[in-house]
Amino acid sequence: MDFIDYYAVLGVDPTADEKTIKTAYRKLARKFHPDVSKLPDTENKFKEVAQAYEVLHDKNKRAEYDQLLEARKRGFESHRNQSDFQPGFEEGYENPFKGYENQFNGNQDFADFFNSMFGSQESRGRKGQNYDTRHESFNNHKGRDLEMELPVRLEETVTDTTKSIEFFVPYYDNEGQLQQLKKSLNVKIPAGITDGERIRLKGQGAPTRGVSPTGSSTNGDLFLVIRLQQHPHFDIEGNNLILTLPIAPWEAVLGAKVQVPTLKGKIQLSVPSNSQSGQRLRIKGKGLVTKHHAGDLLVALKIVVPKTTSEKAKQLWSQLAELESFEPREWSN
Repeated sequence: MDFIDYYAVLGVDPTADEKTIKTAYRKLARKFHPDVSKLPDTENKFKEVAQAYEVLHDKNKRAEYDQLLEARKRGFESHRNQSDFQPGFEEGYENPFKGYENQFNGNQDFADFFNSMFGSQESRGRKGQNYDTRHESFNNHKGRDLEMELPVRLEETVTDTTKSIEFFVPYYDNEGQLQQLKKSLNVKIPAGITDGERIRLKGQGAPTRGVSPTGSSTNGDLFLVIRLQQHPHFDIEGNNLILTLPIAPWEAVLGAKVQVPTLKGKIQLSVPSNSQSGQRLRIKGKGLVTKHHAGDLLVALKIVVPKTTSEKAKQLWSQLAELESFEPREWSN
């Protein structure tokens, strides 16, 4: 598969810090979220943005990816700088393929990296699907089990849903050569599914040697490992969801009614008067749905001020400062 520049996907510099990456991700995730976006091909764009964030927000994954990116840059530099000539060409003719072997190797390395992160739904990488032998019977009558990760959006955990998946089943042809058969399935995802949970698809794994990969009762099983995707609005804390809600200073002082998102749509929240920045408001039952109960939505208030202020507004703020005898810093008392 082709190399993907995840920094370009998020529109950030390779030296960007974690906060910048998270801000860029949430902005793009809101833009391409399938539930709200009307843009073309939004689902694939949302998936690519989520994959970029999954790699770049994790220090270990980012370090591994940066090594691939650096190796790729070195390959292109080598291509531009080398002056070797192909035998048989006139002097001054540059071999157009010189240096591109580094690019091809880089693409394969990236494919392996991609599949180790996200499974092999996108390509036929060597690491995306695991050929798990732990469940293979000792008498070798049962084929091997396969395992792959399945990304699931938080909204898809609220109710039962069906997702389409594609995967490759390895098998040996009549000449003993290892082949791969592409298969497509519709899979039911039960409500309350959790990160890391496994779904077993009986008989959808690899066949035994010499048996057709379709229609065999001796096929192994396919195990789907659920991976909950990062959400543009919510962080996860156990079964609870955390939402940071920006409010204006006057909303904090006077109180306000504002709309906030949940996994099932928007609801109205009452912000009490004299609210403090960092204060949490709890909305019961609006968190992650589990098989036993639903968590809560915890709304963390964040007081923000306008980026620009008119002269008239500054005068009013000055009058307010004179009117209120308020000292926000404890050490000044």
